[in-house]
Order: sequence, then C-alpha cells, then structure tokens
Amino acid sequence: KKENLNDSLTKTNNNVEATGLDSTFKNPTKNEIIDTKPIEKEAEPSLWAFFIQAFLGGLIALLTPCVYPIIPMTVSFFTKQKRGISLALLYGLFIVFIYVIFGTLIAFLFGQTAPNFISTHWLPNLLFFIAFVVFGLSFLGLFEIVLPSSLVNKMDAQADRRGLIGVFFMAFTLVLVSFSCTGPIVGTILGLGAQGNIIKPVVGMLGFSLAFAIPFTLFAIFPSWLQSMPKSGSWLNSVKVVLGFLELALALKFLSVVDQVYHWRILDREVFIALWIGIFGMIALYLIGKITMPHDSKIEKISVWRSVFAIFAIAFVVYLLPGMWGAPLKGLSGWLPPLTTFDNFGGNNIDSGTNKATTSPNGNAVKYSDKFKLPHNLNGFFDYQEALVYAKKVNKPLFLDFTGHGCVNCRKMEENVWIEPTIINKLKNDYVVVALYVDDKTELPENEWFTSKDDGGIKKTIGAQNLDFEITKFKGNAQPFYCLVDPNTEQLLKAPNAYEIDVKKFASFLTVSK
Repeated sequence: KKENLNDSLTKTNNNVEATGLDSTFKNPTKNEIIDTKPIEKEAEPSLWAFFIQAFLGGLIALLTPCVYPIIPMTVSFFTKQKRGISLALLYGLFIVFIYVIFGTLIAFLFGQTAPNFISTHWLPNLLFFIAFVVFGLSFLGLFEIVLPSSLVNKMDAQADRRGLIGVFFMAFTLVLVSFSCTGPIVGTILGLGAQGNIIKPVVGMLGFSLAFAIPFTLFAIFPSWLQSMPKSGSWLNSVKVVLGFLELALALKFLSVVDQVYHWRILDREVFIALWIGIFGMIALYLIGKITMPHDSKIEKISVWRSVFAIFAIAFVVYLLPGMWGAPLKGLSGWLPPLTTFDNFGGNNIDSGTNKATTSPNGNAVKYSDKFKLPHNLNGFFDYQEALVYAKKVNKPLFLDFTGHGCVNCRKMEENVWIEPTIINKLKNDYVVVALYVDDKTELPENEWFTSKDDGGIKKTIGAQNLDFEITKFKGNAQPFYCLVDPNTEQLLKAPNAYEIDVKKFASFLTVSK
C-alpha cells in the first residue's frame, strides 16, 4: 500500500510554480514513507493525566462527611483482629476491585463507538448536565441523595460474616454508605471518562479507588497515625459545599458542548465565563463566611485554610475577568467555549490575492460560513470540495483540520500552538485551511446523503460525512487530526499529525519541501 501511495504522490510535477502567489510545494519523493494509520500518540499522556485527576478525586472524596468519620471506626475493627493487617489489605483491594469492575462495566456498555456519541450528542450531554446540577444542589444542602436503606442493610448484614466474604461485603457496604458523597465525584469521573479513550472509565475508577482505599489500609497497618488526623467537624460540610459549586461549574461544560454542536448560541463564551465568575465568586464569599448553607455551623473565625482557598477562588475570578472582553485565557483552553463564539468575533474571509475576499471561487459565500468560524482571523473553508477547487486555483496545498465542537485537545492546539507566529504565518501564507467538523449535527438535504463504504451507514449530517471522509480516506478517527494534501493528486504530502503541543515539532510538520 505504501508503494502504491508513493507512486501516486509522484505523478505531479515537482517543479510546480505558484500562480501569482509566493507559495510553492513539491510532492514527497519515492523514498519518503507516508503512513496513514490512525494516530493515537495523545492517548497515553491523556490517560495518565486522567488517572491523576481521578486519584485526586478519590482523595477529595475522603474529606467528605460521609467518608471521613468512617475511617477511624473501620481501622479500629481491623486492629482488633488477629490477621488485622492482611484483612486490611484485602479490604483495600476489594474497594479497588468493586470500583474497577464498575468502570469496566461502564466501558463495556459504552462500546467502541460511544465516546464520539457521548461527547457530542445532545441526549447524553444534557443528561450529564442535569445529573451534575442535581449532584451540585445536593452537595449545597438542598436535598440528600441516598440509596435505599434496605439495600444498605442487606450488605451490612453480609459484612458480619467472617473470612473473605465478610471483608468483601464490608468494602461493599462502605461503597454504598458513602454513595451520597462519593456518587457525584464518581459520576464526574465516569462522565469525563466516557468522552475519551474507551478504557478511560476503567482508568478513572482505578485512580479513584486507589486513593480511596490506600488510607484505610495504611491506617490499619499504622494505627498510631490516627492520632494525627484532624477531628471531624463543620469543615467537612464546607468541603462538601465547595464541591457542590464545582459540580455546577462542571455541568456548564456539558451544556456548552450541546450548545456548540447544535448551534443554539445560548451559552457563548462570554455567557459561560460570566456564569463561572458568579460560581467561583460564590465560593469565595462562602469561604469567608459572607454566605452560608443549610447544614453549616456558625463561623466564629475564618481559619487559615479557608482564607487560602478563598484567595485562590478570588484569584481565579480575577483571571477570568479579562475573558469577558475577549482575552484568550490559554490556561482554560478546551474548557471554555471557543473564541469564535465570542460576540465581537470577526467574520470569516478567504485569502485570494486581494487578501480579504468574502466569496468562494464560484462567487458565492463560503459554504457553512454561517455555522463555523476559524480561530485567529484565519481565512479558510469548511467544505473539502470547495477548498479543493480554491487550492488548485492558487496552487497551495490543503491543510485539513479534522476537528470537533466537543474536542478539548482541538481548542488547546488552536489557542496554544496555532496562535504562535511561526505557526499562524505558515497557515495564512502557505496553505488553504479547511476545518472539517466531525461532530456537527446539521442535517444535509437528502440528495447529499450517501452510504458509507466503511460501515454501510447512511451519512446524513455534516459531521457524519466529515468523520467518514477522515476514516475512509486517511485511515484516522482522532480529533484533532491534521493532513497536508496535494490538491492535484489529493494525496498526503506528509504523514498526518494529531495532538502535538510542541510548537517546533508542529512547525516542522507544516514545512513542506520546495
């Protein structure tokens, strides 16, 4: 396959001259190997990062009112047993086992095609939004989420049995009893995990459960450490309330994805930022005692830790404020709606000699320019065939950007890599940029539908057709996924690239032989 591809790539003249523009390019030589297999080099670091996030989530869960007071009681049970240390180790392993099995079940139910569906379809994202709002309001004290007492009592009764079975049901009982506090955190991890690599839910539950189980095991082995633990008190409820606010902030992320995919435009960038400013402002006011929640005790004095976290909340609000006037806020790339949804964002133009033409080669407005915008005032297209005609006219290679509304890494690339002068200048001057959204749900007229050669399905939407094009033509399904294409042969000039946060490496990728 590689030999055939290289032969086809050399069919065009290697000495093509630009037609009135400065850009010229050559095709790869026969010695160059073009590999079109799917690129997934971003998967490993993202899994590690997600594992760490889930681990931190487990540590936070330990500080909730449902879990923290249980630690001394559970540890005291094991210290009174003859095989206390070995039983405590089993107890910790069973906690990990229960959560990992749950994560595995979620991954199995989602299947291989579910991440794209979950990350972009309105139904799962709205369900996540509603669930996180419910979790957040529960943490704020509006109501309490509890499992049926009959189920908890049955598990507790089984825990009285001796041996391995008894220890297993003790772990199971802990999971059930702590659900009202850990449920929202577990739900958050699973919700985020469901949108990525198929094993992310498993990795997430492994990280969470390890952090959750390790303290029980360590305190059982070293019971004297219990004396250094802070006593339970009102601070536990404060942790729960802050988590409630964070759940509400995270809920907006899911609503934002639906808003972008379906072009509702009810949660544009400045609206999203304003809501986050309000939420984190409330956190700061709560921590300094200016507002209270139903289960709070009266604050006699503000502790050092409350002051420290209040300062962080206020600092974050100050960081967000410039975003209301269009500041890029690179640190939140991918979490906020893209800059193109900002109300004052400029229109889309095409570079065509006059540099600011607003029409495509056929004289009409650029196709889909009413739905999509390129970042950083780049000129470009959103339809491959239209871009191909223009690229042939100006004799520039195509820069294909397979992207998505719900793609966090796409926004990170745009706001951290594309914005660099060496990159943006290459995109503006050396390429015809075409952004192909793979998750857009805009349904096309029936005469534009087609049946996929890959899966046999009928592709009715812009996103479905772009994703099918990525899979069938370039053997990739990642986002972002970047391809440099010769407009004359429609073949790759280089192996595709994906998530590459290193500016120098991405600049090297954009450098084509002349």
